[in-house]
Amino acid sequence: MMRILTFAAIAALCACQTAATEPAQRNARAQKTYDGMLAGKVAGDPVRCLPTFRANDMVAIDENTILYRDGRTVYVNHPLGSCYGLGRFNNSLVTKTLGGNLCRGDLALVIDLRTGVNAGNCALGDFVPYKPN
Repeated sequence: MMRILTFAAIAALCACQTAATEPAQRNARAQKTYDGMLAGKVAGDPVRCLPTFRANDMVAIDENTILYRDGRTVYVNHPLGSCYGLGRFNNSLVTKTLGGNLCRGDLALVIDLRTGVNAGNCALGDFVPYKPN
């Protein structure tokens, strides 16, 4: 029984990682925000953690893309799988971190701010820094 559960967990993780690498389909407004925040910037090597994350520097583009601003650098995160409901009106992302770092694999909840109800959840992926050219 334990072996079946282990295989199921590995299969689910692989499915999440596969889904995170597929290109996201976004609406025109979300795409405009995404393009605007990354204009004139080039991608660097992914990092596992962001030090001392500030919540007001996060922009939810859609269920598959979260941007974190740190000065002139913007970090792009594609959650493993997706954060169902993120990017919709009145929904917000709530994360729990240890030591102030936000890292790959950290769990996040999507909360409906009107009702306080959990609308979805996800695990964060790597953070890809985009810096000015």
